Amino acid sequence: MVFWVFGYGSLVWNPGFEYDEKVIGFIKDYRRVFDLACIDHIGTPEHPARTCTLEQNEGAICWGAAYCVRGGPEKEKAAMAYLERRECEYDQKTLVDFFKEGEPEQPFVAGVIVFTSTPDTILNKYYLGPAPLEDMAGQIATAFGPHGNNRDYLFLLEKAMFNIGHEDDYVIKLANEVRKVLEVVRPKETKSSGPSNSSLKSSLSPRKENKLSSSSDVPLKSSLSPIKLAPLTEAIAMDS
Repeated sequence: MVFWVFGYGSLVWNPGFEYDEKVIGFIKDYRRVFDLACIDHIGTPEHPARTCTLEQNEGAICWGAAYCVRGGPEKEKAAMAYLERRECEYDQKTLVDFFKEGEPEQPFVAGVIVFTSTPDTILNKYYLGPAPLEDMAGQIATAFGPHGNNRDYLFLLEKAMFNIGHEDDYVIKLANEVRKVLEVVRPKETKSSGPSNSSLKSSLSPRKENKLSSSSDVPLKSSLSPIKLAPLTEAIAMDS
């Protein structure tokens, strides 16, 4: 027995379980959106955080990391039990084809598990739905919970996608909007004396859409975190 799970949120940089293989790649006809609530880790019921889920979108691709678990029923059972606890806000397990870096025509693995959510505020109590970018940025900039804050989750995802060589324009745009909010709510003296706030995207050399580039080839610019934030407990972002 072997199973694969696809991560598109915090699983990309923090899987948290024992696995035997990690492969960078993508799934088709889905896109990453910040439409799901987190109310017990980086948010609260009164002020929910926004975390990633997937939205069906024909022709879209969503990059991330697939993890393979081998080694017998006990190891697989332990990994799945961990994932189900961690992904409790997701009410569906969807099976998808996973495509490996550089091999876009034939699936590398069929039937990869991905945790998704029903896009219905009645059927799924954790589903927030879409909102204007400015509203989402304000929510993410200020939400926090017992294990960290919402903005760190977003910034870590932005960095993780940079590190695997497949930045997400939507994530970058949302992260930069959150930075604008933080510049308003933070005192001026806390701002960094470094370079001005510029998009992470603008600091990168062009890449072909389906070609992986090593993150070591391009240094991470200080624009990823253009302002100095007060020390906070490290976020434990619980999502896919």
